[in-house]
Amino acid sequence: MSLDWIGAPPAPGDLPSASARVHLRYEDVTQDGRVLLEVLPNALGSAVWAAQLERAPFARECFRRGIVPILTRFVLEGTPGPFAVSQPLEAVGRWALARVANEAGATEKLVVNMWAELTGPIGRTYPPPPDGAGTVVAAGRIFAEHVLTRLFAAPGERRVTSIDDVPGAPSGLPLYAPRPLAGMLDLPEGARPLDDEARPEDELVFGVMHTDSNHHVNSLVYLRVFEELALRRLAALGRRDAVLSRKLEIAYRKPCFAGDRVRVALRAFEHEGALGVVGELGAAAGGAPHCSVRILFG
Repeated sequence: MSLDWIGAPPAPGDLPSASARVHLRYEDVTQDGRVLLEVLPNALGSAVWAAQLERAPFARECFRRGIVPILTRFVLEGTPGPFAVSQPLEAVGRWALARVANEAGATEKLVVNMWAELTGPIGRTYPPPPDGAGTVVAAGRIFAEHVLTRLFAAPGERRVTSIDDVPGAPSGLPLYAPRPLAGMLDLPEGARPLDDEARPEDELVFGVMHTDSNHHVNSLVYLRVFEELALRRLAALGRRDAVLSRKLEIAYRKPCFAGDRVRVALRAFEHEGALGVVGELGAAAGGAPHCSVRILFG
């Protein structure tokens, strides 16, 4: 994945890894055998959270103290496939701690970065089998950036800048520079805009059905919202191509909650023969965006 527009930092080469299976539901695979991008984070659940973090004494002690990694960015990339629903994917996951420093060099936050690569056998849910059936190929890649947070502490006490007092905590954490939120609406170099500017769509209301155990709207909900509204935006522009998101980067600044009224603004473009959108989601009443997205369709 290139860092030029949609991309993620490479995983350090010396990280330990774990492997796990990702089972597919019927709705996870499209009519042409491609895996939806929103399925890829399941690899982190099985190959990083369950296989590594839940077994690490250091991580368990952080959880006991109420310190948890809260997602701030996803970078997702899917491949052509095709894949069959009946064949699970194999995932290899890695994770690393790092620190973000201010201009003076002092630590202002701690991050947990995660990477996973998914592979699977070429296949098709219904016969006849496709060319190359059974050949194991890449199914997708994912990078996830999290900020360590005291999730249920008072607002002024949630930021975590040190874990030195946690038994087993690693020392000498490397520096990490998150991609700034400013500029997420910039188009890739050479893109042809289909909109002069980001255009607002209809208001949406989040409900309890959109939430999870962190007491806010689940991070994957935004992926579906953005892609559905992007398809509507492209159709309004006369581009009714049967497209599917294949590369996506989403940055989360502030969570939404059940009952929140929000509005999405999108700007469509064309780049190297592919359609794409940039957009942001924020409170319907205005203010800074809660999250921003970049999508390339295939």
